[in-house]
Parts: sequence; structure tokens; C-alpha cells
Amino acid sequence: MNQRKALLFLLIVLGVAALYFSGALDAASPEALRARYAESPVETAIVYFVLYVVMAGFSLPGAAILTLVGGAIFGVVTGVLLVSFASTLGATIAFLMSRQFLSKWVQKKFGAYTEKINRGVEREGAFYLFTLRMIPPIPFFVINLVFGLTTIRVWTFYWVSQVGMFAGTIAYVYAGATVSNIESISFKEVFTPGVITAFALLILLPHVAKWVVNVIKRKKVLSNYKKPETFDTNLVVIGGGSAGLVTAYIAAAVKAKVTLIEKHKMGGDCLNTGCVPSKALIRSAKVKHTIDQAEKYGIRSAKAEVDFDQVFGRVQNVIKAIEPHDSVERYTELGVDCIEGHAEIISPFEVKVGERVITTKNIVIATGARPFVPPIEGLDQVPYLTSDTLWNITKQPKRLLVMGAGPIGCELAQAFGRLGSKVTVVDMAERMMPREDADVSELMQAVFEREGIKVLLKRKLVRFETQDSDYVAVMESESGVEMVSFDQVLVAVGRKPNTEGLGLENIGIETTAQGTVDVDAYLRTKFPNILACGDVAGPYQFTHTAAHQAWYAAVNGLVGQFKLFEVDYRVIPWATFTDPEVARVGLSEQEARDKGVDFEVTSYGIDDLDRAIADGQDQGFVKVITAKGSDRILGATIVGYHASDLITEFVSAMKHKVGLNKILGTIHIYPTVSEANKYVAGQWKRAHAPERVLKWAQRFFRWQRS
Repeated sequence: MNQRKALLFLLIVLGVAALYFSGALDAASPEALRARYAESPVETAIVYFVLYVVMAGFSLPGAAILTLVGGAIFGVVTGVLLVSFASTLGATIAFLMSRQFLSKWVQKKFGAYTEKINRGVEREGAFYLFTLRMIPPIPFFVINLVFGLTTIRVWTFYWVSQVGMFAGTIAYVYAGATVSNIESISFKEVFTPGVITAFALLILLPHVAKWVVNVIKRKKVLSNYKKPETFDTNLVVIGGGSAGLVTAYIAAAVKAKVTLIEKHKMGGDCLNTGCVPSKALIRSAKVKHTIDQAEKYGIRSAKAEVDFDQVFGRVQNVIKAIEPHDSVERYTELGVDCIEGHAEIISPFEVKVGERVITTKNIVIATGARPFVPPIEGLDQVPYLTSDTLWNITKQPKRLLVMGAGPIGCELAQAFGRLGSKVTVVDMAERMMPREDADVSELMQAVFEREGIKVLLKRKLVRFETQDSDYVAVMESESGVEMVSFDQVLVAVGRKPNTEGLGLENIGIETTAQGTVDVDAYLRTKFPNILACGDVAGPYQFTHTAAHQAWYAAVNGLVGQFKLFEVDYRVIPWATFTDPEVARVGLSEQEARDKGVDFEVTSYGIDDLDRAIADGQDQGFVKVITAKGSDRILGATIVGYHASDLITEFVSAMKHKVGLNKILGTIHIYPTVSEANKYVAGQWKRAHAPERVLKWAQRFFRWQRS
């Protein structure tokens, strides 16, 4: 490989040297080329052609300018021919060099594009390359290099590139030819029909190209299906969870006719088995824990006994209190046609519910996800629970084994522990909450162990057994085989998207390696009128991101033929509702390090915060990741009292590009926990104090005193 790189470097040096000593670089100025073209048209065209091929072949900047120059010198017809063949030949040379010599470098430099392009080639083949050439979301030189790492054939790459770039070539060459005719800067010279047309072409080309590509794609994928002459509804939404409800709400708000299909309960997992019941349970556990610590607050003889039936009764009452927000009655009043039943997509325009077939312009899949139950030997022979079935238990488990030290496992483990269960948490990972930084994991493990929760990490559960009427989990670790006895086991090792039974395979809608529906940046499947959002689409499985995606699904579904909106994932926050809470937005310290970002870390300990001390909640920290030498926030992690509320200030700051200086300059009420955000900004400011200016200030004030 080193010999190949040396050969490539030598070729580049020789090529540049040849251009320099031949005088080609001097001859490449527009004025010189125009004069030379009049004298020697063939020779000039050859020089220009070779120069263009070299620039494109070696991925040098300036191709757009050289295209405009080509129009100015050669005119439209000759210019288009020269640029079209030179740009395609140069692109193919770059493609071949990438394939032969630069694979590792390209992978390292442009790895972010590699997976996306490979998926596109696998799914759409040469047509995907054509769409990139027509409307390049990725720079052309990157397309040339990254496609060299794919399996596409050289001839296919060549002719598709030439055809795909042809419209853009015409627009740029025509602009160059037209602008070159301007002899003076005057209204009459500048605002001619030709000049106006040239600039209109440059402005409108991307939009027209995108429209053309969308029309071609739509006709291509829908060609095998008969489109109904009329439709029952504008939009069918499958799934009445967070994503589906918000999608239906938005569609109804803009007066589209929308049909919402839910086979189980309105509100989905979040209302019935997820966010709402778990937070209600956590609150009861928090109250019990606070009473147990009453002496810490100067209150003696406080005692609390847990009535498990009442605790779970309260959980159900909370669900019932919130149910009207997500009810059929409410959405019917909003104008949504709500149907109970199992939905099956039988064509891009038809959804079947029971014996009824609904014709629709657009479909949104929002079927959510369910707990993943791993295939561990004997698990089906023991009383296991998931976050779905947990809420049906009538008796508190004395010994609860929790599989999984992620957010769901940690929240429920702490809640049951505080309510009196003896809890053991088991995970294969090296630490709790592995998605967070190590300092977060260490603090939370210390809290759990202090509360009597046993945390067993780097353990692999291999089977479940029954021994002397006792349930036993058998684990393997570096130190050997271990066993843990339990009364019930809670499986909290992840969630699996609900894609089965929807008929996706019948119409060729694919799923990803993670099991989610394969969608593009606009949440569209292979069919532009079938979209997916929420947990079933990924990449995040949070209620708030499901609602965030729902806006894009609704709008792109209803008006996508006119305007598409790419989902914005730049600022995604989340929280784990343990005590203390853990909240994060943006990069963690470890992620910044893994990505090679040049960053700084600023921390503030909540144990120094007045309100936290007064409330007896003085544990945790605020940690902010900023760009090196800048107050620009790349990420923030908060562990502590009301962390899920405090993180919002950093979410807003990142969204609206507000730095730590402005957070420091914002008044925060005293005494509140929100001051922690201001204090961490103050820590950053002190670390970046202008030392030289301060030294001169010290001298000035010393002089004043004298």
C-alpha cells in the first residue's frame, strides 16, 4: 500500500510539473484562453480539457469556476461538450484512484458518507448515483471518492455520472457564456433576458432537479400498483402512541382528512406501560425514601409502610387522569377518524382493517416498539416481567432480579428497591448506564449500592433454573460461574420495533439491521407516500423524539410533493429518572474524545449549590463540553436534583447557538437549582480569564491606591 501511495504522489507531482513547465497554467486564464482559442481552437480545447480532467481527477477545488470559464471561452455548445466529457472522465479517474490506492484514506476521511452511500447503492443501484448527480447533498468530489469503495461497475459509474451531471453542466456553461458578454456594468447590459435566464437557471436548477428526481422515483416505485381514482382519506396513521397521535393531530389541524388506527390502547406505551406509570411509581418510591430519611431533616419518629396495592392503584389512577388527553373522544372532536383494529398495508394506497379497505394518499407507520426478550435458556420457565407486563402484578416481589443496567432497568430497580424489594441488577456491560460517561456511572453505582441495591456488571446470564422451589439465574463472569436467587425477574435489555403483521414484506418495505423501518432523511420508505416515525423508525426511542419526528412525517406526507423537510437531529436531549436524575444533550466527554473533537470540559459540583444543600439534595454535577478556546456548547451532562429540568437551558442554548458567556450573563433566581447552570458557565469564564489584561488592571489599581 505504501508503494501505491508513493506512485500516486509521484503521478500528482509529475502532472503538476508538466502543466507548469508547459505553460498550461499561464495559458489557462480566461483572457489568454479566449485569445488563444481564436488562433488555435483545437489546441486550446485540448489544454482546457486536460486541465479540467486533472482538476476533477485529483479532486482539486475550482471545477465550478472552470465550468463558467468554459462557457465564456467556447460558447454553449462546445463548452457543454468539453465540460461534460472532461468532468465525467475526471470523476471516473478519481473513482478509480479511490478504488485502487486510497480506500483506507477515503474511509477515514469520508466514513460518515460511506454507510449512507452503500445503503443507497444496495437499495436503488445506479439510480441512486443518478439522484446524487442531479441534486448533490454530498459534494461531487466526495461522491467520486466514496463510490470507488462500492461495488458499482466502472462503466455504470461513467455513463450515469455523465447523464446525471448534464443538466447542471448546461446551466453553468450557459451562465458563463452569457455573463462573459457583459461589457460594462450598466442596467442595460446586466439585466438582459440572457443574463436573467442564466441566473434563473442556476437558482432554479437544484429545485427543478429535485422535483424531477422525486417524480421519477415516485413513478418508478408505484408503477406496479394501480392508483385509485378517489381516496377515502388524505392520511392513514397506523399506531395511536405518541408519534401517531401527534401526526394525526397535525394533519387534522391543517384540515386534512386523517384516519388513525390503533389495535390496542390509545396513548401507546408511553401512557399505558412506559413513561407515565413508571414516573408515578418512581414518585411513590421517592416519597417513601424521603420519609425514611426524615431524621436527616430534623423530623423524628416518621415511619412509612408500603401498601403495594395502593401504590399500584395510584399508578392506574394517574394513567386514567391523563387518558383523556389521548382518548378517542378527544381526537374525534379534533376531526380524526379513529378506528380500533389491526392494520395491514396491502398496497401503497390501501390499508386493510378487518374486512374494511381504506384508500389513502399517504400512510404513516407509527407502531412503536415493545420490550425485547432475549432467548436465554429457561427464561420462559420462570416468572419474568417486562416494562409492558410489570403493571399487572398484584404482589410485591421480595427479591427482584433486573436484567439490564440501562435507563429502564435503573429507574425500575431503584423504585422497587425503595419500596422494599431486595433488588439485584445484572448487566454484561462494564458499567451502569453505559451510554453515559464513566463518572456518571460511578456516581450512580455508588448511590445504588448505598441504597442496598446489588449491582453485578460484566456478567452474562446463560440460563435460568428452578432449585428446591427457588428460581435461580446462572451467570458467567471472569471469576467463574455465579448464581442469584430471585422471586421475579424484570427483563429490561432493550426494545424491539413493532414491524410484524403490517404487510411491509408484501410490498417490499425493508427494515434495518436494528429492526426499524428503513427510512430516508425525510422519514420516507421506498415509497414516497409511506412514511414512518417514532420508535418503529428510530434512531432514538424517546417519546419526545417521536413527537418531534411526527411533525416531519405529517408535513412530508401531506405536502412532500411540493416541499420536503429533513428531520433535524442536531439537538436531542434525554433523561434517566433515577434519583439523582441523569440528563444529557449533545456530546458526552467520551463521545467527543472518540470523534476526535478538540474540546474542553468544565464541571461544577452540585454539592456546592445553596439550594441543593438546603434541600438535602447536594449530590451530582453539571458538566459542559465546549469547543476548544470557545464558549460554544457541544454537549452537557447533568447528574442531580431536577437534572431533567435543568438540561433544557442547555438544549435551548445549543438549538439557538447561545454560548456559556450569555448563560453567565443571564439572571437566575436565587436560591434555585437552576443557578448550577450559571455557575458552570462562571467556571468556564474563570478558566478563560484574560490574564494579561488582569495583570495590567492590577497595576492600574495599585497605582490608584498610591
